[in-house]
Amino acid sequence: MATTAVVLHLSPRPPAAAAAAPTVSSHSIPFSRPRFLPFHPIRKTNPTTKTLSSYKNGNGSNTPPLPETECPVPHEQQPINEFQSLSTSFPFSWASGDLVEFCSRLFVTGASFALLIGLPVAWFGSVGPKSEPVKLILAAVSSGIIVVTIAVLRMYLGWAYVGNRLLSATVEYEETGWYDGQIWVKTAEVLARDRLLGSFSVKPVLSRLKYTLVTLAVSLLVCVLPLVTIEASQEGSNTTSKEAGGRAIPGVYDDDSARSFEPDAFCGESGIL
Repeated sequence: MATTAVVLHLSPRPPAAAAAAPTVSSHSIPFSRPRFLPFHPIRKTNPTTKTLSSYKNGNGSNTPPLPETECPVPHEQQPINEFQSLSTSFPFSWASGDLVEFCSRLFVTGASFALLIGLPVAWFGSVGPKSEPVKLILAAVSSGIIVVTIAVLRMYLGWAYVGNRLLSATVEYEETGWYDGQIWVKTAEVLARDRLLGSFSVKPVLSRLKYTLVTLAVSLLVCVLPLVTIEASQEGSNTTSKEAGGRAIPGVYDDDSARSFEPDAFCGESGIL
């Protein structure tokens, strides 16, 4: 009977350290949900800057910090604020508006002054207003043109002042009064913004006002020359009539002329023909 031999192949015994390692069952530790810490963004603080909420405008609302926030110039003396104030004030805002509206306002101003003030003054100030209507009209129109010229000249001086402060690299200001004047040098950002505003917003207004002043000067010359001519002709006629022992001049009293027309009124006086 044949015998079968069973050969057992046994694996080597594991080392003692591995056998001694404790085994941890997955059921021995209770399950718990993961916990997350709250996220707090890291804020980088800069001691030289301020937060947005610390800047407030005149109405108390938060506004972005302007380039000149740190400048020592008072708010009302800063060129950008002077420009904004001039653009909304009377009558300087006329020059920056529409051209047709600007001309119409000047015309209404001059015509109103000529009709309400110039014409009455010329009427009561002349010797014979009914016999000299052209002279009255020219005098009234000249008064209106003079008033409009003064107004436009005032506009030009105001806009020129603001334009010079915008285009200048320095700002002259007063801290508390005229006795403590200071000079502040603009930063590169402020200077670029002010010069851009002065070149594209103020210079066109100044050019318009220059042309307006030239037009008004020509119009005033056209009105004054006929007045001078009329006055010269009247003085020449008066001199000629006096030299010739002439006749009476309307509106002017003369003894010689009165004697020639009414000799009975001068009876008993010497020199009667």
